[in-house]
Amino acid sequence: MSPLSGKNIVLGITGGIAAYKSVTLLRLLVKAGAEVQVIITPNGKEFITPVTLSSLSGRPVISEFFTANTGEWHSHVDLGLWADAMVIAPATASTMAKMACGVADNMLVTSYLSARAPVFVAPAMDLDMMAHPATVRNIDRLRADGVHIIEPAEGELASHLVGKGRMEEPEGIFRVLEDYFSAGQDLAGKTVLITAGPTYERIDPVRFIGNYSSGKMGYALADEAAARGARVVVVSGPVAVRPENPSVDVRHVESACEMLAECEKVFPEAYIAIMAAAVADYAPVSTAASKIKRERDEVPVIHLKKNPDIAATLGQAKRGDQVLVGFALETDHELDNAADKLRRKNLDMIVLNSLRDAGAGFGTDTNKITILRPGGIRTEYPLKSKKEVARDILDNITGKSPLV
Repeated sequence: MSPLSGKNIVLGITGGIAAYKSVTLLRLLVKAGAEVQVIITPNGKEFITPVTLSSLSGRPVISEFFTANTGEWHSHVDLGLWADAMVIAPATASTMAKMACGVADNMLVTSYLSARAPVFVAPAMDLDMMAHPATVRNIDRLRADGVHIIEPAEGELASHLVGKGRMEEPEGIFRVLEDYFSAGQDLAGKTVLITAGPTYERIDPVRFIGNYSSGKMGYALADEAAARGARVVVVSGPVAVRPENPSVDVRHVESACEMLAECEKVFPEAYIAIMAAAVADYAPVSTAASKIKRERDEVPVIHLKKNPDIAATLGQAKRGDQVLVGFALETDHELDNAADKLRRKNLDMIVLNSLRDAGAGFGTDTNKITILRPGGIRTEYPLKSKKEVARDILDNITGKSPLV
């Protein structure tokens, strides 16, 4: 049985000569057992008729926001919730520009903006358009947003010039989708424990010691692990973000001690534990029962104590069949400090990011990481969206990413 069997696929078709290839892609998806909803742009209908696409998919083709003769509204939100994946093939330079900038002036781009599932884009255009800085910039932006770009091939184009811009063949696009879904359940039946966000260590009822962690990286890891079939438990400090996947079990805590206690409940049954939280290193020795008033003559002195090291504590309890992953956010001597933590805390892997890298660190939607393993194994990655970083981290844990 194909891994695409039973999957809901939105197939977007735009106005390019390669639209004729989308018929073959549609046939392959249907033959594999997928339910396919075609959305075609108005210009796309100049290259392939909705009648052909509808007969192959078994579903009415959507092109406009409303059906002209009945006024029926096509809900892009419902499509975004329905789809297990969205693939746009061919994707013209114009459509990719609209996607990158959020210009929702047609049903396809509007549905893309509502999509919660992975999005795959197969560009197709003339070589000069493909190489233009605007197109390169838009593709880079889509990648940073987590879109999977299926690189075009080199060959003869519609202009009869030869170069890069020829849409990947339907069979190649189909294999990309199959590979994605076949790899998508590698954590089925496994429990994954993830910590996320900051911890707050109370000074008095209204003040605390904390940090700027938003929890975005931890929650991206949670959604990715859940998409791969895992039972995911997130032990989360105070954050504003929430998981997209409703199956993720979030357990809210405030302090480092509360986070450790909750982790110790889950860790014995966890196959993977990822310590993505930014746990406060210190906490006040005592917490004032009432608000410390500024009007007092003397400035209060806050005595601190060390918080428990959650990763190190779990590292001491780790069994041979468990994988423990830590995070290191550094400002200097990054590699040395991360390697020391990897060894000292008995970790199987540590994810390093530096506040000196633009776009990395607290509060951003992107991250730039280096993964370190025992034995001096190191893998560096460019700046990516945190969704893509989550995939890279889990690919490393499950062995899908080659170690270099």
